[in-house]
Amino acid sequence: MKQKLLLPTLLFVLAGCATTPAERIENNRTAYASWPPEVQARVRAGEIAPGFTPVQVRVALGEPDHVYDRTTASGTAEIWGYRSHRPRFSIGIGVMGGGGSTRVGGSTVMSSGGPYQDEILRVVFENGVVSAIEQTTR
Repeated sequence: MKQKLLLPTLLFVLAGCATTPAERIENNRTAYASWPPEVQARVRAGEIAPGFTPVQVRVALGEPDHVYDRTTASGTAEIWGYRSHRPRFSIGIGVMGGGGSTRVGGSTVMSSGGPYQDEILRVVFENGVVSAIEQTTR
């Protein structure tokens, strides 16, 4: 019985690690109240658009997983990368040899979205606002 409850409990705990747009809006109520209604609607829906400021992006999407610069002919842009944080389930089978013996084994791995997850979204900032949104389709 304990094993049947472990996976749902683990998924619930992992899901609780991420904040929602509503929680981020509550934590940034003053800034949010100053934005135009169309910006507020997008942020509430967890969406962004070109022209958004870094604060608006953070409230809509949360903290980026990593930040880096891209240099182009027109200058340097700041890139915010977001990765998938969905729990992943995978099964692996391997063969290991050594010392005159061979072992065959399997493993089951549950991941909450560590640092090697695929990047799913890049937000490009130029002159302090979003200039491009790059999404991957997988």
